[in-house]
Amino acid sequence: MALTDDIALAHALADAAGAAIRPFFRAPYDIESKADASPVTEADRAAELAIRALLEKQRPAEGIIGEEYGTVREGASRQWVLDPIDGTRSFIAGRPIFGTLIALMQDGWPVLGIIDQPISGERWVGAMGMPTTFNGKPVRTRSCRELLGAQLATTSPHLFSAHEGEHYLALAAAVSGDRMGQGPIYGGDCYNYGLLASGYVDIVCETGLKLHDFAALVPVVEGAGGHMCDWSGEPLNDASAGDVIAIGDPARLDDVIEALSHNHE
Repeated sequence: MALTDDIALAHALADAAGAAIRPFFRAPYDIESKADASPVTEADRAAELAIRALLEKQRPAEGIIGEEYGTVREGASRQWVLDPIDGTRSFIAGRPIFGTLIALMQDGWPVLGIIDQPISGERWVGAMGMPTTFNGKPVRTRSCRELLGAQLATTSPHLFSAHEGEHYLALAAAVSGDRMGQGPIYGGDCYNYGLLASGYVDIVCETGLKLHDFAALVPVVEGAGGHMCDWSGEPLNDASAGDVIAIGDPARLDDVIEALSHNHE
């Protein structure tokens, strides 16, 4: 299967998800709490069902791993990984900084990813061996001469455990120095990674992510010249634990990992 065909299908999947999501945005809908206390809405479910319907029609032999409806054809070498609304809390709050994540994995490794913001009409597409695009035009991460002054982002400091939070705060201190008023930006979920790919953010640091949270992000970030790995510097795949670093300038990676581990051996 040609990667160009996969990209065309991924665009169609994102279009279908967006069409399912938009009628619910800032409108009445049902909200439930899942077993982990995270919220799920009618929009999450409608979007994933729309994506799955297309995949079952177009790629009936390939696997699907979705946040809301689980896994089918688990042993398939090619698997589509879906997060219909990454940032459901932002969606519920009417903030258009959530996104639909669609990834294609080959033998456990991400080879294609889309971050789609269906309200603002923003779409990042990354694919192995190809430059990342934003709304059809290539984008690049920016260079970062030193850690001090780099723009760091994470969804919420409350998502870190106490131990993880110590490591994160060490990184935040290394980035901000004595200028904590110009410290990290919070909120954003997957949207932060798109901003990193487009050269507006330098580092995203998170933990506790599941495969559907990060699989699509890897091709987007790396196709723009950035790098993604876990907190130990290992590449991300379907066996990764969910601690994630995204960095726009790979030259700063050792600095980030050193800061995360500083005084917390």
